Amino acid sequence: MKIRGVRYSLKAREYTTAAGVYPYNVALFVANAHQMDKQAKALALISGGLDSLLATKVVLDEGVHVEGVNFFTGFCVEGHTHAIRKKDRERPKRNNALWVAEQLGIKLHIVDIVDEYKDVVFNPRHGYGANMNPCLDCKIFMVRKAREWIEQRGFDFVITGEVVGQRPKSQRKQSMPIVQHESGIEDRLLRPLSAQNLPPTLAEREGWIRRERMHGFSGRSRKPQMALAAHYGFADYAQPAGGCCFLTDESYSVKLRDLWDARGARQYELDDIMLLKVGRHIRPAPHFKVIVAREEGEGNFLSGYRKQYPSLTITSHGGPFALLDGAVDDDDVALAARIVGRYSQGRDAPFIELEYRTTTGETRLLRVPPLTADQMPADWLI
Repeated sequence: MKIRGVRYSLKAREYTTAAGVYPYNVALFVANAHQMDKQAKALALISGGLDSLLATKVVLDEGVHVEGVNFFTGFCVEGHTHAIRKKDRERPKRNNALWVAEQLGIKLHIVDIVDEYKDVVFNPRHGYGANMNPCLDCKIFMVRKAREWIEQRGFDFVITGEVVGQRPKSQRKQSMPIVQHESGIEDRLLRPLSAQNLPPTLAEREGWIRRERMHGFSGRSRKPQMALAAHYGFADYAQPAGGCCFLTDESYSVKLRDLWDARGARQYELDDIMLLKVGRHIRPAPHFKVIVAREEGEGNFLSGYRKQYPSLTITSHGGPFALLDGAVDDDDVALAARIVGRYSQGRDAPFIELEYRTTTGETRLLRVPPLTADQMPADWLI
């Protein structure tokens, strides 16, 4: 018979441990003391949201050594758009995952999985949610990556902030075992905020955490989490709803589908998915679109792509900076210039002047009439 590193002899009724040979009852005390001395090590999936913050804190309070991991897909950049846009200037410009790690006093590992994650977006085995969000496949993928991480580094279990019934696809009670089985993590996955609603895990059976100190949250209401945050003294956390993934956003998903349709393939690079978050996207023809800045901050951001995309800058009036995405001829450039004029201070002028710049830096001046409202079909706007 074995008890975690202890060999028991039925004949001699003795235990042999690393510290020596002991009678039955003394050996049990030594074995238990040895187990208690071992500090368990856990890896927490840190999204930057309230749930992962609270789940990690609950386990830290049990004396477990916890480190965090944030898997960077490119689709979850909370501070990106409101760092660019002037109207969001008052919002915190921070990486919420780093902020959570700072509040908890733990080490955070940020792992780039942009390329690996593409197959999850392109071919989700369990399908998409309401938009282009492959939520269940995403959770399986993240937990599998976490499992690989702990196996390589000698950690004991993984923590997530999942709550039973909180999300319609990935956090149903029926789907939670799917995450465990298909990721290969099985009972090494602990969900502290809902643990009392779920079967005991390895961490509970080994005594690394106390089940009665875990929680039994369920459903879509965030009031229990907000109350727990207040109990711990956490404030100024990320809004506890919706997550940060742009794939859950309907407008963003429409732009992504349009990108794939225009290119004839389900492919993207990091720059593509960043640009989909910024500006007005207008497609006057199947082979090209115009990305028009909505304000100065977006114009400054888009101008950083002038070496990758042709661009238009209005010189005669105040107006937005714009990029052209696609293979364009002179007629396409002229039409794009008229579209940009529609959003400029010269929209009512008979003509506006613009500078067209190629990706190699060559420029030429254009003089065109801005499009009028009735010349701009609504279905051009993506």
